[in-house]
Order: sequence, then structure tokens, then C-alpha cells
Amino acid sequence: MSTPLLTAPPGVQESVDPAAFRSAMAALAAPVTVVTCYDDLGAPRGMTVSAASSLSLDPPLFLVCLDRRAGSHDALVSAPFFCVHVLGPGDEDLAMRFAGPADRRFTDAPLLPGPAPAPALAAGVRLTCERYAARDGGDHTILIGRVTEVDAPEGADGGLVWHQRAFSS
Repeated sequence: MSTPLLTAPPGVQESVDPAAFRSAMAALAAPVTVVTCYDDLGAPRGMTVSAASSLSLDPPLFLVCLDRRAGSHDALVSAPFFCVHVLGPGDEDLAMRFAGPADRRFTDAPLLPGPAPAPALAAGVRLTCERYAARDGGDHTILIGRVTEVDAPEGADGGLVWHQRAFSS
């Protein structure tokens, strides 16, 4: 069974000004998450993502939208498992680290010890996901994971958002 790609219906022109669209989207508060995985060589990969949402309760599905130009895109899309870290107030530095140069993202990162199907950061609420589907979303890939584990440590606050081009809670 093939899934249709997300495209404009026939006859509909995509004529909205990209700058105007970006400006309008700044008014929409978005959760700040870091998504991590191991690539096919076992190296940790990850990136900051602000387009993330629960999708379904039965089965438990979560989605993240990954910029196709991002260096971690291919590893995340092909990984059998990934971890979504829903960041909280005080995690701004971690969000910026995973939005910055790829070679510095895991240097001294607050990783939890022990084996895991994806790198687990000691920050925020964590959702371990098994790859469920990946769909075209224009210049992004919509990665859908089936949640296999939820770790919401006592006191964890997943309230960090990106709004009006700044962090807020």
C-alpha cells in the first residue's frame, strides 16, 4: 500500500511569500526537543527540533519534522530507534548545542549511562521510539515513531518553547 506524498492539490498554486510564512509561524509557540539516534556505524547523532507532536494514543505514536538539509537527517530517518527529549526551562544551552556544529553536540553531553537503543540525554522528558514511518513533508521529512518507553523523571518539566524567535516557558 503506497502512501501519497504531501503536495498541493492540482490547480492550487503555492504562492505564499516564504518570509511572510516564516514570520507568521513565529507567532506559533513550538515545543523544543532534541532528537537522538545511533547511525549505522554506532555513532551518536542528534539535532534540535521544534516541529514535534503526539500523533496517536493507540498505538502510541509521536512525530518530528526533520529538515532535509540537516546533517543528522539521514541517520535519524534510517535509524531503527530514536529518542525524543522534550526540553524544559533551563535546557536552553542544550537546545543551542544540538542546533550548533555537529562535531560538538555530544562532547560532554549529559548522557545517561547504560545501553539504550538511542542516546539518552539526562534532560527533560524522554520518549524512546521505534521507527514507524517516514513521510515527505516538502523540505522536511515527517518521522513517526512508535513510543516504546516513556521516562518522565520526577520534577522534569517539558515546558521549553520557541516563540517569536526566542526561548520561553
